[in-house]
Amino acid sequence: MADEEQKLAPYLGPTGAWAMALGTSIGWGSLVITGSSWLAQAGPLGSVLGLLAGCLIMLIIARNYRYMMVCRPEAGGAYAYARDCFGHDYGFLAAWFLSLTYLAMFWANATALPLFAKYFLGDGFEFGRLYSLFGYDIYLGEILLTASAIILFSAICLGRKKAVAGLMTGFAACFSLAIAVCFAAAMRGMGQDGAPAPFDPAFAPNAEALSQVVKIALVSPWAFIGFESISHAAGEFDFHPNKSFRILVAAAATATVLYAFVTLLSASAFPERYGSWLEYIHNLNRIEGMAGLPAFYAARHYLGALGVGLLMLALLALVLSSLVGNILALSRLFYALARDGVLPGSFAALNRHGVPARAVMLVACVSLAVPFFGRTAIGWIVDVTVLGATLVYAIVSACAWKQADVQGDALEKRTGMAGAAVMICFAAEPLVSSVFSESTMAPESFFLFVAWSVLGFLFFRDVLRRDKAGLFGRSVIVWIAILSLVLFVSLVWMDQSVMDAAREGIAAMQGFCAQHGIGSDGGLGARQLEAFRSASGQSLALVVVIFGAALGVVLNNYAVMSRRALESETRLGHMERKYTVDPMTGVRSKHSFSDAVEEIDGLIARGEAEPFAVAVCDVNGLKHVNDTYGHKAGDEYIKSAASMISHIFVHSPVYRNGGDEFVVLLKGEDYGRRQELMRLLHDLSAEHIGRGDVVVSGGLSDFVPGEDRNLHAVFERADSLMYREKKLLKSMGAITRDDAPAS
Repeated sequence: MADEEQKLAPYLGPTGAWAMALGTSIGWGSLVITGSSWLAQAGPLGSVLGLLAGCLIMLIIARNYRYMMVCRPEAGGAYAYARDCFGHDYGFLAAWFLSLTYLAMFWANATALPLFAKYFLGDGFEFGRLYSLFGYDIYLGEILLTASAIILFSAICLGRKKAVAGLMTGFAACFSLAIAVCFAAAMRGMGQDGAPAPFDPAFAPNAEALSQVVKIALVSPWAFIGFESISHAAGEFDFHPNKSFRILVAAAATATVLYAFVTLLSASAFPERYGSWLEYIHNLNRIEGMAGLPAFYAARHYLGALGVGLLMLALLALVLSSLVGNILALSRLFYALARDGVLPGSFAALNRHGVPARAVMLVACVSLAVPFFGRTAIGWIVDVTVLGATLVYAIVSACAWKQADVQGDALEKRTGMAGAAVMICFAAEPLVSSVFSESTMAPESFFLFVAWSVLGFLFFRDVLRRDKAGLFGRSVIVWIAILSLVLFVSLVWMDQSVMDAAREGIAAMQGFCAQHGIGSDGGLGARQLEAFRSASGQSLALVVVIFGAALGVVLNNYAVMSRRALESETRLGHMERKYTVDPMTGVRSKHSFSDAVEEIDGLIARGEAEPFAVAVCDVNGLKHVNDTYGHKAGDEYIKSAASMISHIFVHSPVYRNGGDEFVVLLKGEDYGRRQELMRLLHDLSAEHIGRGDVVVSGGLSDFVPGEDRNLHAVFERADSLMYREKKLLKSMGAITRDDAPAS
């Protein structure tokens, strides 16, 4: 655990927070991919309505985030919420998939820079061809460009935090204004000179209008990923976290408007050889150059070179803001993980600007290998973020639900329930639909989800090994649930891979027939493929049902065994309490202190002891109280001393080591504030002298690695300093044993 001095300092204002939320949530894809993709699926009107529906759903998630930021304004976001509400295992789960989500978006935008250069600056970076991976050519020049951008913007994020926030604000203003200008020009100029109606048809002709709207709404977790990134900076707000809801609403609304502008802009103009936007969009894969980018084609159509220049500037600002925003979010997440020991504690260290520098460098180091894999692999990873984001949003909503239930906040409880239910449905949709129809996700994306989950199990094993406090590994249910999800996704991956192989086989057969003049198969191939898909889907559904039933039985048995174990632990707890708790004062007993000494001595011998200190406290004037007022009064005096010590050292175990002697073992937060706490003990005792209240002398000593061979050595130094304090308090009027009258 990092010391108090290593806390993140406030710097982020409302405008900077809005820019961070907006800039992290949209990037390269918003101008180059999403507009044409959504048009093909739902048409102009269907896309806009779907975006509005998705935005309303994300406002529920925004309210849940606002509630949790108010309750826990600290770094870590979803990780911190899940850790505190459900336990460290849930926190690790949220952090693991959140890391993949942010990393994937960061990688997607970093590797988009070579594409930006190719589209607008020519093929100057396509030199030093190394190899081809998954059909994508890897060039040394493009690797150097991407790596340079990663290093440059990581270095920027190591600097002054207010300057970085100002940079994000500039990026957000730049792309928002540029897109708005191009959209306004399109709305003013379209339909002139007898051109066809640009938004006709309003919906894609291949499905019902409502289903098209729903299809776009279902991608809202992907479309808005990153708008919640400010939750990781909640401890750095220079405003009350209660305002965060308005900021998240503003960011989500701005993103929705910009998405809608780009989508409508892309449908507002098309080359003369096409009769409608629909024909144009369906032929994009055959078009090269600027005409292959609908938004840019429309901007050039209405504003000429100025329009292209504006969108180029907007696209660059989108990419760079996404890089900075994801670095900030990831570094704060890694900082929180390091403070809790999930990552090495060095990643929580802050530089002179108050930035977790090593956490930022970790993001850069992990990302430098990405350009070697090419855009195809990155696209598969980005698809996985749909599952990762919905899972994280569901966890945050469940946290809000539980927290609101504890605090009696009815509205937040309902929004938490609604958010969790909606996100579970969103996560299930691509998985279930992939069983019975052609998936929108590549089989490789399902495989990568499984691989990332398995890697998480392996990393969690290392966390368990290093977890000396026993905070992790307590929630068996969450790991069974994730293992079940991994199994289901594995089955979907296998099913989709088999279907792809069958599709390729039928296509090869049809090609052979056409080549040898055998003639058409009369649709037999398509019918066979559909029959194969149906049979495969039914088999997979049956396997899932059987596994679900077996899992239900196992979980029921586990619940029975857990209940019995809890009953046994309760009985043992009563017995252990008699042994470990001092019956008079309620603090820990001398037996318990002996156990602690044995444990710490073992850690010292193995070289595994973390920093700690020992405070020895002695009650002044107990003999005087006993002799003057009786032993009952003396017992109350000891209880008052125990209460006083416990209220000062609230985060450390307090032991009664003898009649009037107490020992405190300081670690973590109290260790970081140890000198302050000892001053508080002295000041209270000095104040009590004049009032006749309990007076406690205390001495403190730190464990010195390499010098102290056991805890006793630290105790002896603290005991000596305690007697020095006792003399000081005596000089101030406190009564000691020597002052007590002889009995």
